[in-house]
Amino acid sequence: MSRQLFVTTALPYANGNFHIGHIMEYIQADIWVRYQKMMGNAVDFVCADDTHGAPIMIAAEKAGITPQQFVANIAAGRKPYLDGFHIGFDNWHSTDAPENHELARQIYRDLRDNKDGSLIETRTIEQFFDPQKNMFLPDRFIKGECPKCHAKDQYGDNCENCGAVYAPTDLINPFSALSGAKPELKSSEHFFFKLSDPRCVAFLEQWTQDGKLQPEVANKIKEWFSVRTNPDGSKSEGLGDWDISRDAPYFGIEIPDAPGKYFYVWLDAPIGYLASLKNLLGKRAALDPQSPDYDTYMVNPELEQYHFIGKDIVTFHTLFWPATLHFSGRKTPNNVFVHGFLTVNNGEKMSKSRGTGLDPLKYLSLGMNPEWLRYYLAAKLSARNEDIDFNADDFMARVNSDLIGKFVNIASRAAGFLTKRFDGKLGDVSEDGAALLHQLRIERTSIELLYESREYAKALRETMLLADRVNAYVDANKPWDLAKKPDQEARLQDVCTVCIKAFRILTCYLKPVLPALAAEVEQFLAIEPLSFTNIADPLQTGHVIGNYQHLMQRVDVKQLDALFEPAAQGEQAQAATESTATTKPGDKKAAKAAAPATPIDPTAPGGEALAPTISIDDFAKIDLRIAKIVQCQAVAGSTKLLQLTLDVGEVDEAGQPKTRNVFSGIASCYQPDDLTGKLTVLVANLAPRKMKFGVSEGMVLAASHADEKAQPGIYVLEPFAGAQPGMRIH
Repeated sequence: MSRQLFVTTALPYANGNFHIGHIMEYIQADIWVRYQKMMGNAVDFVCADDTHGAPIMIAAEKAGITPQQFVANIAAGRKPYLDGFHIGFDNWHSTDAPENHELARQIYRDLRDNKDGSLIETRTIEQFFDPQKNMFLPDRFIKGECPKCHAKDQYGDNCENCGAVYAPTDLINPFSALSGAKPELKSSEHFFFKLSDPRCVAFLEQWTQDGKLQPEVANKIKEWFSVRTNPDGSKSEGLGDWDISRDAPYFGIEIPDAPGKYFYVWLDAPIGYLASLKNLLGKRAALDPQSPDYDTYMVNPELEQYHFIGKDIVTFHTLFWPATLHFSGRKTPNNVFVHGFLTVNNGEKMSKSRGTGLDPLKYLSLGMNPEWLRYYLAAKLSARNEDIDFNADDFMARVNSDLIGKFVNIASRAAGFLTKRFDGKLGDVSEDGAALLHQLRIERTSIELLYESREYAKALRETMLLADRVNAYVDANKPWDLAKKPDQEARLQDVCTVCIKAFRILTCYLKPVLPALAAEVEQFLAIEPLSFTNIADPLQTGHVIGNYQHLMQRVDVKQLDALFEPAAQGEQAQAATESTATTKPGDKKAAKAAAPATPIDPTAPGGEALAPTISIDDFAKIDLRIAKIVQCQAVAGSTKLLQLTLDVGEVDEAGQPKTRNVFSGIASCYQPDDLTGKLTVLVANLAPRKMKFGVSEGMVLAASHADEKAQPGIYVLEPFAGAQPGMRIH
C-alpha cells in the first residue's frame, strides 16, 4: 500500500549562501526521498528560507536595503546549488510568506486558547540592552561563556559545544557581538510558552522516548528533563519555559494583540515547513481542483511527517517543535532524523554561523561531477548522529574504484560487443548467468531496508559487493577472448547480455544516490524509469540497447588540488581564489579552474571587457582601506603565496594596535623585501577565510593584463605618499 510522506530539511538562515554542510543534509534527505518514490510512495519534499530575526534586519540595514530585498537576493542564489547537486525539492518557499504569517499567528492563538488552560503567559523580564547601539540585543548578538559546559564565545540562546539551551542572562561574562560593549539589563514584557507545564513535560517525556528518535539523541534529550548535578557542582534544572517574543525593532511576525512584540524566529521558523507545504498544495489545487487542499491533506491519519536536521538544532526540533504542534492540536512528526557535522580533510568542523568549509559552487565550477560527491557522502552516512569527514585522497580513491572501476566498468566491458556484433540486441541467458542475476535480485529486500533506515553506507557497500560478483563473472568468461573465436558468438552474446542485465539491476540500487547517471543508463538501455517495484527483468531476448557513451569520468587529482587551493578567498565561486579578486589573478591556472574563464579581448582595456554596470549602492558595500605592509614573508609549502601582516589603523579591546593577516597570490612577481613598509589597498570587509596555511583576513588589490602570456606581471596597488593606514577609499 502506498504511503503518504511529508519530508523536510532544516531551513537555512537567509543571511548567506549554502555551505557544504547544507548540501550534505539536502543530499541525505534527497536520497531517502528518491528511494521512497522508487518504492511507489507519494512524497512531498519541501524546504524554505528562514528569513526572520534581528541578524537579517541588521545585515539589511548595513547593505542599505529592506530585509525583504535582502532575503530575496539570497533566495535568488539557491537554484544553482540545488540543481547542481540534483536535489529535488518539490517546493522551496520563505518564512516571510503569507502562509507562514497566517499559520504562525493561528498556532499561537491555539496555544494561548488551549481548552485545558493557556500555555502562553506574559512576564516582565530583564533583557540585555546595548548602550552603544541603543537597542535590545537578540540572543545571537550576545556572546559569552556557556553556563553549562563553560565553553567560551557561545551565543546567547544555545551552546554549540554541549547543546544546552539557556537565557542570554545566564551567560558568563556576556558582551555585545555588535559593539563589544558590556550589555546592560533593562526590563521588558515578554511572552512565554510554558514548556515546564506538567502537560508538556509528560507529553515530551513520552514523545522523545518512544522510539521515534535515534537512541543517542533520545538519551541526550532524557538528561534535559530532570534536575542534575554538573561536573562543576552546579545544578541544572529540568525543562524550562520558552521565551517566544522579541521587542521592536525586529524583522518578523507581529504577535496578535501585542503591538511592538514579535515572534522569536525559532517560533515561526519550523512553522515554515507547514507553510511551504501549504504553498505547494495551493499551487497544485490551482491546477487540479481534485487535488487535496492543506487542511484535507493534514487530517489524513496515514500521513507521515519526517525532518532531517543537524545535531546543533536538536533542542528546537525535539522539544519546542513537537510541543508546539501537539498543544495547538496538530500532528507531530513521526521522526526527526539527526545527523552530525561534516568536516573537511583535517577535521575542521562545518559551521552555519561561521560559513567555513568546502565551497559547493567552486566544486561545480571546476567541472567536478556532483554525483561523485553524492556517492562519497552516501558511502559515509549512517542512521547514527555521527560526524563524517571529507578526505580528498579517500574521495578520489573511492569514486574511481567503486563508480568507475567496479560499476561503470561492467557496461563498458559488454556494450561495445553487443552493438558491434549483434546490432545491440540482447541474447538468451544461460544457466550460470541466470544464477548470477538471481543472486543480484534477491538482495533487493536487504538494500531496500538499508535505504529505508538511512544506512546508506551499508546499502552502497552491499551494492559494490554485488558489482564485484559481476566483475568476477566477466573475468571468468573473458568476453574479449570469446570475441576472437567464431564458434563462440552465442556465448559472447550470452555473457554480454548477462552483464547488461546485471548493470540494470545495480543501477536501480544506486539510483537514489546517482539519479542523473541512472537517467543516462535508462536512455542507453532504452527502458522505462527504474524503480524497486520493477526490478523483475523486462529485458527480453531481442531487446535493443543504444550505443554506449562513456557514463562517468575519473576524478582528476588536479581538480582536487584546485578545489583546496589555499588562495580561495571569495564567497562566490566565480571569485573563488584569493588572487582572482586582485583585479586579475596571479595564479591564473587556479582562477580558470575555479570559475568560467574570462574571454581575452585584445581591443578592450586590460585585455578583457568591462564588467556589468553596478550602482553606487553596490560599490558602497565594499570597504576599501589604506593598509601598511608591516611585514611580508614567503609561505612555506607554497610557491604562489606571500603572507602579509597589515596595519589598517585598528585597535583591540584593550586599545592596543592590532594587525591583520592576509595571504596573496603574488609571489611570482614580488619578493618579501619589495613590499615591506609599503602602503597598499585592502578589501577590509571581506569575510575571514580559513585556508591551508592559516586564516586570511581580507584581500589586497593588484592589477594584471588578461593575456598573461603576452603581458605578464602583477602590480600591487600603492597609494600616493601621505595616505595613512585605516583611511577609507571613497
